[in-house]
Amino acid sequence: QSTCTLRGCCWSPESNTSVPWCFFSSNHGYKVDGSIRSTQAGFETTLTRLPSPSFFGNDINIVLLTGEYQTPNRFRFKITDPKTHRFEVPHEHVRSFTGSAASSLNYKVDV
Repeated sequence: QSTCTLRGCCWSPESNTSVPWCFFSSNHGYKVDGSIRSTQAGFETTLTRLPSPSFFGNDINIVLLTGEYQTPNRFRFKITDPKTHRFEVPHEHVRSFTGSAASSLNYKVDV
């Protein structure tokens, strides 16, 4: 509990063991900035970092959230820095998704 509160987090013990007792308050993280834009595979939107203490430094204030409805059972999201291109290690089993958004989804995504 003391480590949690020293970080500026919220502490709330729960009887349900699958619920975390230590968590960030709603004034940490990012918020949607602007509209959610549809893409062939899903959507993309810009997120802006909320003013809060930095835990690791070199925070990226504006990020791009890309969501892909790849199959009725698989949703892929990716968070990137729209200003800086990063090398992504190619993998023989993980390729870029080139299809259209799946339909009859077995999940719901809220942004």
